[in-house]
Amino acid sequence: MGRRKGVLIWRHIPALQKDNLAGDCEPPLSSWVGPRPATSLRPFASVSVGDGSTRGSGDESNNGSNDNSGGIGSLVAEREKDGFPSAAQLVRHPQALLALVPDGVALFSAGAIAGAAAKTVTAPLDRIKLLMQTHGLRAAEGTGKKGIGFIEAITLIGKEEGIKGYWKGNLPQVIRIIPYSAVQLFAYEVYKKLFRKKDGELSVVGRLAAGACAGMTSTLITYPLDVLRLRLAVEPGCRTMSQVALNMLREEGMASFYNGLGPSLIGIAPYIAVNFCIFDLVKKSLPEKYQKRPETSMATAIVSATLATLMCYPLDTVRRQMQMKGTPYNTVLDAFPGIVKRDGLIGLYRGFVPNALKNLPNSSIRLTTFDVVKGLVSAGRKEFQKLMEENREKLVS
Repeated sequence: MGRRKGVLIWRHIPALQKDNLAGDCEPPLSSWVGPRPATSLRPFASVSVGDGSTRGSGDESNNGSNDNSGGIGSLVAEREKDGFPSAAQLVRHPQALLALVPDGVALFSAGAIAGAAAKTVTAPLDRIKLLMQTHGLRAAEGTGKKGIGFIEAITLIGKEEGIKGYWKGNLPQVIRIIPYSAVQLFAYEVYKKLFRKKDGELSVVGRLAAGACAGMTSTLITYPLDVLRLRLAVEPGCRTMSQVALNMLREEGMASFYNGLGPSLIGIAPYIAVNFCIFDLVKKSLPEKYQKRPETSMATAIVSATLATLMCYPLDTVRRQMQMKGTPYNTVLDAFPGIVKRDGLIGLYRGFVPNALKNLPNSSIRLTTFDVVKGLVSAGRKEFQKLMEENREKLVS
């Protein structure tokens, strides 16, 4: 005689609202069948009783294998009873498949795609900025003039290298931005949890600290790629990343990949902290109906990026000049007075205009992409829940 087993399945009944129920019992996550219901609905437990004889011959020696296959079949059956969409339904409604993508994977993918797209679109402005930032140091080694203007830099690149020259060094930057964005987003979420108060609130200081730590973590991990990108963009004679890397290892050693790391960490910490904090605070201060609009994200990102860049740009100039081959600066304290003595205070802000012009579309593209991806995922989840509700109604009828 087959064995009968009771299986505890947590379900929810759409007609019963949370406000009408007493108690605050929540089921364990492992016992859910299908996606969890909305928070406004309370779960109920139901017991399904299955006859072991229906899964096999009923022979005790076969119970192990039969129970295993029967368990899988039982699970599939229970998922169907719970309204889980069939494969045919998901094929007809492909957007609902986005509901099966974990939040972390969706954010990682959005960040990687947004970062790569933004960097590629703004690469010419970034190349011009790097040329303006490092021209003074390169001119000091020769007989050229100290400074180079924005229009002059555009003309120089086009004349000497052609159209492709504006995207020189973009490949290592795109390769760098994918892990950089992933690490930064992940680290920011981790640090926000660490800096939250006991009541769960995140203060302005905690938000600044989380952004600063996330910026330094992502910079530390991806810094060698940033140095390669700079060398490839401003030094003549090097055509590929591998050629630049081999030349650096052979002539300058492994330490050359981390030249300027100190000012980079010092510069990125306040930049990310100020940028994230201003963005969050300004957006929260707006009426709720405007907070989720893409145009609001664009405008807020422009304001936060501009203020953060204005405050932190001198440290970026110091970092770039310390990364250069043959740099006379060993520390930040050497670089600041050296640059001011040679180029004046304006030398600390050389390349600011193209950098600002680059950051505005950069922030806009990144945030717009994030909004689009998050909107698609949200719409997919709504479509998924709609299919589940339709399936439940069919089962009831």
